[in-house]
Amino acid sequence: MKITIIGTGYVGLVTGACLAEIGNDVFCLDVDPRKIEILNNGGVPIHEPGLQEIIARTRAAGRITFSTDVEASVAHGDVQFIAVGTPPDEDGSADLQYVLEAARNIGRTMNGFKVIVDKSTVPVGTAQRVRAVVEEERAKRGLANSKQHRFSVVSNPEFLKEGAAVDDFMRPDRIVLGIDEDEAGLRARELMKRLYAPFNRNHERTLYMDVRSAEFTKYAANAMLATRISFMNEMSNLADRVGADIEAVRRGIGSDPRIGYHFLYAGCGYGGSCFPKDVQALIRTASESGHNLRILEAVEDVNYRQKDVLVDKITAKLGEDLSGRTFAVWGLAFKPNTDDMREAPSRRVIAELLARGAQVRAYDPVAVTEARRVFAMDLHAVPEQLARLTFTGTQDETLTGADALVIVTEWKEFKSPDFVHLKSVLKSPLIFDGRNLYEPDAMTELGIDYHSIGRPYAQPIELPADA
Repeated sequence: MKITIIGTGYVGLVTGACLAEIGNDVFCLDVDPRKIEILNNGGVPIHEPGLQEIIARTRAAGRITFSTDVEASVAHGDVQFIAVGTPPDEDGSADLQYVLEAARNIGRTMNGFKVIVDKSTVPVGTAQRVRAVVEEERAKRGLANSKQHRFSVVSNPEFLKEGAAVDDFMRPDRIVLGIDEDEAGLRARELMKRLYAPFNRNHERTLYMDVRSAEFTKYAANAMLATRISFMNEMSNLADRVGADIEAVRRGIGSDPRIGYHFLYAGCGYGGSCFPKDVQALIRTASESGHNLRILEAVEDVNYRQKDVLVDKITAKLGEDLSGRTFAVWGLAFKPNTDDMREAPSRRVIAELLARGAQVRAYDPVAVTEARRVFAMDLHAVPEQLARLTFTGTQDETLTGADALVIVTEWKEFKSPDFVHLKSVLKSPLIFDGRNLYEPDAMTELGIDYHSIGRPYAQPIELPADA
């Protein structure tokens, strides 16, 4: 099939590459010439495991094209995926300007039947707005009653996890399609069924529903996952106060099949492009409908405060004034296997350390380039703080002479460090772990002063000087 993908961010690029991988002819459009130049030169503007290899294969096979040519993109695809960004507006609502502009471009130049697929995460009612924009453009062209230029707007929300997006697309647990029941909708359903047939060979994964329910499903899914994270973080803060171990609690409740283990890890808050934005957008949608989502308002508030918990532990140990102190920070991206710094807890943790006078040496396996850009933007008004932030090429480079190690992202390479070496290069054996990577008892036996999230603190054993 001929497919057009509008937008080459995480969702658009993964969708386009994976659809090309299974044999479709895919045209990827982006209005950013820099992105298209990178892609046409064999690069990938984002970090996503497995994605570059798929793009290389499909480009060599001639099944994927990258371009800024809007008219060519509309002419190419029978199915037009809109996968552009929907950043939060000032009031927390989703900014749909890029979605509607994509729809407008389709309406301006479409010739023949088109299935317009909302792949971007959009609030309930967006498909109706997309339809209205396309109809408006068709009317300007005198095609309002043209049967040849009919179209259908489909909601097909994505459920991709950054860092595992390729696997999620190729092995989906569900494919949600919101499609109208009219004549154009029935034609769209057949095309979408054909497109997704390779993913349904073992068993049917497609869930058909009305368009508004499909739009709502995406927000409800992310809101539920964000709620689980904030719930466990709230429990971890109470565990700190009553002397319980949140990891033992997690195992205790996660063994209940009605609850399960997914998204029950305590830490220093969620980030990324989805959960913060989607929770805010759903709250805003409710407000516009005259309804308050009190649970989600609490979820958002808990997450905001949770990003300060690690700094609170640091200042409780070392004092509010951190002038003259140096901290090694491991992990910058909001989660492992991505370079995404959007709403990353590291941004708040590092900003707070710098504001208290500290020096920070930070490392991340893939996000350093993006982190340099983000912190230059975050701290442009306080250049003297930015001057106290340095980025290193290895995790070991952060440690020498540092007063403490602070862990913010749970990359695999951080899970089994050489603790003897770590102790020998730090000024003092002090770790603040925002992701609960290590066992407190083991740290105590090693003589490491270890502070984690929601687990009892034990005074480290004093070891002989040569230990």
